[in-house]
Amino acid sequence: MSTIRLTMAQALVKYLAAQRIEVDGQELALFEGVFAIFGHGNVAGMGEALYHVQDTLPTFRAHNEQSMAHAAIAFAKANGRQRLMAATSSIGPGATNMVTAAALAHANRLPILLLPGDTFATREPDPVLQQVEHFGDPTISVNDCFRPVSRYFDRINRPEQLLTSLPQAIATLLDTEHCGPVTLALPQDVQTFAYDYPEAFFAPRVHRIRRSPPDAYELRQAIAALQQAKRPLIIAGGGVHYAAACDALAEFAKTRGIPVAETQAGKGALADSHPCAVGAIGVTGSAAANQLAEQADVILAVGTRLQDFTTGSRALFESSDKTLIALNVGRFDSLKHQALPLSCDALVGLSQLDAALGEWRGGDEWREQTGTLKREWAEIVHNVTADQGLALPTDAQVIGAVNRQAGNDTTVVCAAGGLPGELHKLWQCSGPGSYHVEYGFSCMGYEIAGGLGVKMAKPEREVVVMVGDGSYLMHNSELATSVMLGHKLTVVVLDNRGYGCINRLQQATGGAGFNNLLQDCRTVEAGAPKTDFAAHAKSLGCESEAVTGIAELEQALVRARSATSTYVIALDTDPLPSTQEGGTWWDVAVPEVSERETVNKAYQGYREAKQRQRH
Repeated sequence: MSTIRLTMAQALVKYLAAQRIEVDGQELALFEGVFAIFGHGNVAGMGEALYHVQDTLPTFRAHNEQSMAHAAIAFAKANGRQRLMAATSSIGPGATNMVTAAALAHANRLPILLLPGDTFATREPDPVLQQVEHFGDPTISVNDCFRPVSRYFDRINRPEQLLTSLPQAIATLLDTEHCGPVTLALPQDVQTFAYDYPEAFFAPRVHRIRRSPPDAYELRQAIAALQQAKRPLIIAGGGVHYAAACDALAEFAKTRGIPVAETQAGKGALADSHPCAVGAIGVTGSAAANQLAEQADVILAVGTRLQDFTTGSRALFESSDKTLIALNVGRFDSLKHQALPLSCDALVGLSQLDAALGEWRGGDEWREQTGTLKREWAEIVHNVTADQGLALPTDAQVIGAVNRQAGNDTTVVCAAGGLPGELHKLWQCSGPGSYHVEYGFSCMGYEIAGGLGVKMAKPEREVVVMVGDGSYLMHNSELATSVMLGHKLTVVVLDNRGYGCINRLQQATGGAGFNNLLQDCRTVEAGAPKTDFAAHAKSLGCESEAVTGIAELEQALVRARSATSTYVIALDTDPLPSTQEGGTWWDVAVPEVSERETVNKAYQGYREAKQRQRH
């Protein structure tokens, strides 16, 4: 057997560089590259190894470990989970910074390979810099924080462990059911240890995404339920995108006359112009989709984990007279909500359902109602997103301006706060790839880094990031990275002077405005400073400007599109209004007792609303 002597780190990167994937009949590198911030725990081992493979496995330097991992996750999402990136950090805070990103990837079922440095496996120099020293268990390091938020975790204490661990890691990253973050903790001494690896281990390997067929019995159950339906509804989730089933769903829905509502992750599966597209569903849903969900007799949920925002905290469409079919590649998700499970790939499942349904279609009255509700909602969207000439426009009006200036080549990126809810309701998608919102983990600070990852995945698209002042101030450093790498973004910063969404929620649950808007926070006598976001962005190398009102914003968006580097537009917005039309109840627990009468009143309303929940 031919062998090659390599350090563990050299073997790791050589293996990653050899992995390929077939996408639409084309063979591509599985890994686009590695985001890296070096420290004492990974610079000598991983740093030296990555240096020698720059042409086949590029290294990208970022400014924050959490943000670079977010960018890597966004890259994978924009590529339909078929192409990936890795992220490496030093031990200690570099590693723990990535834990939040790992949790985000875990909740969203998105792949990323995390390669944090670790303490010495030999323990000879202990305690080393950044070692936490667990008194009762010397095997524990901060990297154990990754265990609950990783789909696969291993600590490589011997170089030969790569021979078994790396294939399992790749299999997890590409597994349609168990897809998510993989963490390989790399002790800094073991990174430098050499081993005689079999040369065959590094032979190029082409991976292909598996498509799981449905169980025959489950398929028969689903077909029988659909054939009895008079008022069917489809809920499209992120799995529709990841299975490349958007076109199939569009054709299935049109042929069968079934309205399609979309979750946050599923939004964009159908273009809004599609006759069956009825918009967002749930807490931030359209009035059309939610009314149809309440009246539907059979709901086919495709590729969604049916979280509380989708189901209105189990109160929107879970009455006993409805049948819910959960078509999902994951058994865990297909068994939720007492659904009829249909565990399979979305594309395969839809194809087999279509073949078996024959001439069946939804009822004529149902299709007519769908069309009427769709038109009524379109009018509402037009009205709430129109320019009202306000000095402090609403989020909805800003969304309208950005949407009007967006072409079919635009992807909007957002996460957390009030903007995702407004975007879910109001953004008019041109089709798959036009909408990228992280709401599985609702992580503030994902926006700019996520935009960078989307741009790296799809350089031909215009990427528009919408971000509030709160999220911008949490994580903005990858603006500098986007300029450094030449990946142009358009970033619209909506400054409402605080955490406007949570302020509204606070008041809706009976509380007083407190510690959310800057005016309600403890500050110096003069108050919190007014942040000059345009100046800040310019200091990071971006082009930028501050505007007032919607008309100026639309003009700035035209200038941003023609720019060659990242362009930041800042404007002040009103923190109080949100779109009241549409939506449904969300279970946010209210205190049982309070000295505040508004809280006591909110609690009574909460108790009444809880009666609609199905357990």
